[in-house]
Amino acid sequence: MINGESIINHPIRWAMIGGGKDSFIGYIHRSSALRDCSFNLSAGVFTRDIKKCRDFGVSIGVDPQRCYPDYKTMFAEESKRSDGIEAITIATPNNTHYEISKAALEAGLHVICEKPLCFKTEEAEELAALTREKKLIYGVTYGYSGFQMIQQARKMVASGDLGKIRLVNMQFAYGSFNTGSAEASNNFVKWRMDPAVSGPSFIIADVGTHTLFLSETIVPQLEIEKLLCVKQSFVETRQLEDNAYVLLQYKGGAAGMLWVSAVNSGSGHGQKIRIVGEKASIEWWDEHPNQLRYEIEGEPQRILDRGSKYLYPEAVEEDRIAGGHPEGLFESWSNLYRRYAVAIDAAARKDYEFLKNYWYPDVNAGARGIQFVNTCVKSADAGSIWVDY
Repeated sequence: MINGESIINHPIRWAMIGGGKDSFIGYIHRSSALRDCSFNLSAGVFTRDIKKCRDFGVSIGVDPQRCYPDYKTMFAEESKRSDGIEAITIATPNNTHYEISKAALEAGLHVICEKPLCFKTEEAEELAALTREKKLIYGVTYGYSGFQMIQQARKMVASGDLGKIRLVNMQFAYGSFNTGSAEASNNFVKWRMDPAVSGPSFIIADVGTHTLFLSETIVPQLEIEKLLCVKQSFVETRQLEDNAYVLLQYKGGAAGMLWVSAVNSGSGHGQKIRIVGEKASIEWWDEHPNQLRYEIEGEPQRILDRGSKYLYPEAVEEDRIAGGHPEGLFESWSNLYRRYAVAIDAAARKDYEFLKNYWYPDVNAGARGIQFVNTCVKSADAGSIWVDY
């Protein structure tokens, strides 16, 4: 169980790009990174307005002289300091992620980035290669993968509790943007519907890659062979899709399906994943993240609870409170930031052997997400045909 003790030699000197006063995701990043004494928020470019940047930085304890007008200035100035930053988090609009990521890696900084890393598969491969070349850590905030019951599901599959995997059914279908008024009144929503800022996809890229990564985490042995995508824009003013279905064929015969939607009226969040094996099935719903449904053919259904003694050790090592008490999204993100800190510390010590088998959402996971999105768009734009992966 995690008890808040420091797990590395010194807190990582860390900066944020984006994630200012009006950013709800910025608060999640900061709360999660700072929880286990693994990171110290030393600098930032919280917004492009330098006065607002400094005002906000001061309000959260950052030296005003280390609140910068842009990331290039921050990288240059921090590199001159003996206590300069070692890592950054990127929480800016999608179309800036690639250039900031590349500049940070070239500056020798570890990177934690909101997905997507970029828009093009070639750019993702370039970032992955640069990460390897510089021997740096690049984390992607697939924030739901830090829930302990995802690790329980992963171990159950690996241990053969489900038998051979046959089906992977995924959905992330909510109703918050079921009318055009969402983007008309909210800039946070508006840029996500703009292909110049958001890229070639809205709902597949925005939430579909989250659930895809959960499937990769739980069933890492499955490799996509081909897919077929159908997408719609039910709100006619939108340039990008707000609903999509993806059929997946895996190597070895397993099949999958993904439904993603922003127009599932009445659904609060709607992210679920069900793994079906020849012996049993498991299902996880992120609105009830402390439980995992376990169904063995011919036996009563079981609900496995977080923090219980019957779980695999991998599912309880990141508990933060005793079983029976609910943990949520902040704890999941904290678990990921804790893993990023361990990885960054190992890289600093050049313990590359440890990193070979250490799990966290890395640059390769981010690159696979880009490949998935672009392949879905290719399939849908060609008339919803099967496309080799």
